[in-house]
Amino acid sequence: MTTSTLPQQPTESPVADLFLAALTRRDFAAMTACLAPEVRLRGLIPPGPFDAVGPGPAVDRFRGWFGGPDDFTVLDAGSDRVGGKLALHWLVRMQPVHAPGAARVAEQRIFLTTEQDRITTIDLLCSGWQPAE
Repeated sequence: MTTSTLPQQPTESPVADLFLAALTRRDFAAMTACLAPEVRLRGLIPPGPFDAVGPGPAVDRFRGWFGGPDDFTVLDAGSDRVGGKLALHWLVRMQPVHAPGAARVAEQRIFLTTEQDRITTIDLLCSGWQPAE
């Protein structure tokens, strides 16, 4: 089950809108198509920082967090601009298929740059998985 809440106003970047829409659908192929060949994803997550270069390694991070058989719901999502960067955020809920009482939530915020209709850098901050209330 996938439920999505997209930003009410599109960003100034169609590729950012496509990336966020692909994330809400867990469409990792569409996410990959949004990324430049040299994309760099830098993140700060529990338990610490990471760095991934290239579309495959970058999207593999998202697949690791949000892929799999668990029910996935986007509770909130939005976008803004901070100087020369686009800022996107989403709050997701994952419900294990075989453990109904073990739902968890996480919020991620990213700041990205684009060039020639592709995302070239993503800086990510994540709350880490928290028990859903």
